[in-house]
Amino acid sequence: MSAMYGVARMVSNEITISDLTHEIPPYDIWVASYRLYQTVKYWPVGTVFVSVVDPGVGSTRRSIVCKTKSGHYIITPDNGTLTHIQHYDGIEEIREIDEVTSRLPHSEESHTFHGRDIYAYNGARLASQEITFEELGEVVALESIEWLTIEEAQLSEGRLTGSIDVLDVRFGSLWTNIPLAFFKESNIQHGDLLQVTIFHQGRKVYQNLLQFAKSFADVNVGEPLVYINSLVNIGVAVNQASFSELYQIGTGIDWKIELRKAKKIVFEEENE
Repeated sequence: MSAMYGVARMVSNEITISDLTHEIPPYDIWVASYRLYQTVKYWPVGTVFVSVVDPGVGSTRRSIVCKTKSGHYIITPDNGTLTHIQHYDGIEEIREIDEVTSRLPHSEESHTFHGRDIYAYNGARLASQEITFEELGEVVALESIEWLTIEEAQLSEGRLTGSIDVLDVRFGSLWTNIPLAFFKESNIQHGDLLQVTIFHQGRKVYQNLLQFAKSFADVNVGEPLVYINSLVNIGVAVNQASFSELYQIGTGIDWKIELRKAKKIVFEEENE
């Protein structure tokens, strides 16, 4: 990583370099794609993003640069990393970077450090306006790009279903693709009790009744809850603990979640 920063600085000392995250699980293209979608929209138009989750480095996979419909640029391998950006925000154009001519000088014999030799180098050239987007390569058809499978959340007869897209890594909360709009359509309000069921490859692995809380403070420490995450989608968490670790829950299209409104449970005190 330090070498990538150094290459970018050699191109220009005027650009600002910021970290998006270094917490992507090794080789996890799905999470890399999601983190771009989660982050890109909050940066100024014209910002250049370099994404290097690249298990196919040195193979026939292409190096590409895209311009999103929001006016941001992303340099990344053609391995599915742009899936969420394309699905939710849209891509205006993608160009293929020539890995032979558009690379760090004297790095021709290096085939496994494209993050340094191609992505950081060309990202800095683009950010510093040493080169234009159009000059980075020839246009490629969107249909030829590698895409991951995304399944939309569904609302049917009061049953909300979706996938567990990603974890809030430090705290182990589950982020789903179920939008808050589904709760509003179902008249689910803060304080309501929800039946939450989680499936892995079609097999039920978790089921419980959880409160739809406005904040983590609405439930006791160690108690699970349903909440709204920063993308205004539904999240599932444990107050001051990791839901993922406690219940061995993962992420991706193999992990499904179902929520439905449950009846309130009232515990009556016995008369003395």
